[in-house]
Amino acid sequence: MPALSGFLWLISYWLIGEVVIYFTALPISSGVIGMLLLCVTLAMRGRVSSSIAAAAQPLIALLAMLIMPGVVGVFFIIGELAGQWSAILIALLLGTLLSVVTTLWLLKRLIKPTHVR
Repeated sequence: MPALSGFLWLISYWLIGEVVIYFTALPISSGVIGMLLLCVTLAMRGRVSSSIAAAAQPLIALLAMLIMPGVVGVFFIIGELAGQWSAILIALLLGTLLSVVTTLWLLKRLIKPTHVR
């Protein structure tokens, strides 16, 4: 039952993201907004509840499957993207750099150093 409760929390944050997008008309996915709000909430709490962890673990294993439809969809609009390769390349490089820097910063902040003799 903890996983069901965790899925309810994840869907709730996604729906909150939908509401934020509806009222602000931001050009960002509601899932991204919901994920950022969930991240802020978890950072303020300082821990991840067992129910959210139980719901998120199977989704992490399926992450490649969740990304696949968007990747396949690009092939159907490849003609429209032909003149935008430089912008796409810059976005990919900056996005990768930002995600690596953010991950390293979070690891440094969350993992306490241990002194081994």
